[in-house]
Amino acid sequence: MKMTSALKATTAALLVATGGMAYAESHAMTGPNGEALAENQTFTYRVLDEFPSIDPNLIEDVEGSAIARNLFEGLMSEDAQGELVPGVATDFEVSDDGMTYTFNLRDNAMWSNGEPVTASDFVYSWRRAADPATASEYQWYMGLMKIENIEEVIAGEMSPEELGVTAIDDHTLEVRLTEPLPYFAQMVTHATTFPVPQSVIEEHGDAWTQPGNMVGNGAYVLAERVPQEYITLTKNENYWDAENVIIEEVTALIINDENAALTRWEAGEFDQTDVPAGQFPRLAEEYGEEAVSVPNLCTYYYNVNVESGMEAMKDPNVRKALSLAIDRDVIVNNVTASGQVPAFSLTPPYTAGFETPEIDVAGMTQEERNEMAKELMAEAGYGPDGESLTVPIIYNTSDSHRSVAVAIGQMWKQTLGVETTLDNQEWQTYLTTRGEGDYEGVARAGWCADYNEASSFLDIMQSDSGYNDSGWSNSEYDQLMAEAPTANDPNALYQQAEQLIVEEQPILPIYFYATAFMLDDTIKGWPLENPSDTWYAKDLYRVAEE
Repeated sequence: MKMTSALKATTAALLVATGGMAYAESHAMTGPNGEALAENQTFTYRVLDEFPSIDPNLIEDVEGSAIARNLFEGLMSEDAQGELVPGVATDFEVSDDGMTYTFNLRDNAMWSNGEPVTASDFVYSWRRAADPATASEYQWYMGLMKIENIEEVIAGEMSPEELGVTAIDDHTLEVRLTEPLPYFAQMVTHATTFPVPQSVIEEHGDAWTQPGNMVGNGAYVLAERVPQEYITLTKNENYWDAENVIIEEVTALIINDENAALTRWEAGEFDQTDVPAGQFPRLAEEYGEEAVSVPNLCTYYYNVNVESGMEAMKDPNVRKALSLAIDRDVIVNNVTASGQVPAFSLTPPYTAGFETPEIDVAGMTQEERNEMAKELMAEAGYGPDGESLTVPIIYNTSDSHRSVAVAIGQMWKQTLGVETTLDNQEWQTYLTTRGEGDYEGVARAGWCADYNEASSFLDIMQSDSGYNDSGWSNSEYDQLMAEAPTANDPNALYQQAEQLIVEEQPILPIYFYATAFMLDDTIKGWPLENPSDTWYAKDLYRVAEE
C-alpha cells in the first residue's frame, strides 16, 4: 500500500470543496460486504487526453464513454462480469421473429433536474444520433443496430422521425429492426444510445454540456470542468438508486505524461493511473495487488492508408512485409510488458462465441516471418536491391505509443531496410488526421468492443464504416459481414472475414490489450472480470485503511 491514499493538496484544490465528506452523515459506514468504509468517499483517476466530447451522441473515445456512463444511464447496463443488467429499462421482450424489442422503463428514473425520464427521451436521442445534421462520429453504429429505416435516415433520404423507434407510452419503448440481431440488447449499453434531454439541448445548444447547463440521468452530475486539466462529477441525488451509491465524487485528471502520472500516483495524489510501457513487472513486485493487469476486449494495431497514402502502401505485398517484420513477442515482452498478447488478427480470442481462425504466419518463427517479409518486399521492388522506402508513423502523444513506434521502426529498418519517421499529435488533431485519411503511411489505432461479439471488431473494416481509417474496401468482406448476423454459424463467416484481412493486410494487428493500471488498495468494486473493462463509479467504494 502507498504511504497515503488521501489526496495531496495539489489535487484536492481541484475538487469540489464539499467532496465526499458528507458520506458519514448520510450513510451507514459499512460497504456491500460489511467492510468499514472510509469517510473520504471520492475516486480520482488519470486520463491521457482531453475529452473530445461528453455529449453521448457525439462521444467516440473510450474515456469519453466512461464519463458518459457516470453522467447518463442507458436502457441496459453491465454487471461486474459483463452480463446485462437493468438500467433505465427493468426488462424487455423480443418478438418471435426477433425483429421487435419492447423495453419496459422503470417509473422512478429521473433527470438530474427532477424531471421524469421517459421513452420519448430515448426516441429523441436515437433520432438525434442518426440525423446527418448532428454529424455524430458514431452514426455508423446506429446503422449496425439495423433499426428500421436507419440507412435511409443516415443517407438523408428519410426524416429522423421515420426511424423505427416509438414511445408507446412514457414507460414503454418499441424498437423495430430490419433483421434479427441476437446481440441487440448488448448494443444498448453503448453511450450513443443513452437518452439526452431535448429541452436542455434546445435551450443551450452546443453549450448544454457545460457545468451548470448539463442535465443527465446517471448516478452523477457534472460539477466542474477545466479543459486540459480535470473534470469533476458529484453524486446525483435524483438518481433512482442514489441510496446505494457510495462514492460521492469522481474526478478525472488529464495528465499527458504517463511517467509523471505514475510519480504522482505513488505520492498518493490520486487513486488510479495507467502503467507506463515496460514498468509493470517492477510495479507488481513493489506494489503487489495494487498493480493490476487483466485481459481486455481491445486490439492495438496500425492502420495502413491503402486509399490515399503513399504508393507503396497500396501494394498488398508491402503491407504484408511490414506486418511480418513486426516481432510481436518483443513488443509484448520487452516494450509494453503488461500482459498483452501478440495479435495477428483483429478480433481478440476471448471474444464471446468467437474462435480465432488458423493463421499460418502466427505459427511461424519470427525468423521465418522475416525471411518471407524480405521476399515480399523484394517482389514489390523495395529493399536493398530496389527502391528505398520511408514509412511515416503517426500516433497520439504518449510515451507508450512512442515506445512501440520506435521499436517497430527499428524492426523494419533491421529486417527490411525500411526507414520511418515518427509524428506524434495531440489527441483531437490525431483523430481528425486519421479519420480524414490525411496521413501517408501508417497510423496507430486501437479498438475496444462496443459489445461483446466479434462483429463489434469486424464491422469497423466494412467499406462504409466510419472507423475504417485505412480506406480499405472489399466487397467479399462486406458480403460476409452482411450475412453473419442471421447466419446459423456466424463464427465461420467471421473467420473468413479475418482471413481476408490477413491476406490483404489493410491493418497491422500488433497485440491484444491487457488493462494494466495502478489502483489504490482502498478502492473496491472494480469489475476485474468484465472483459470490456466497463466500469461505473456507482459500484465503487473506498474502505477504511487498516
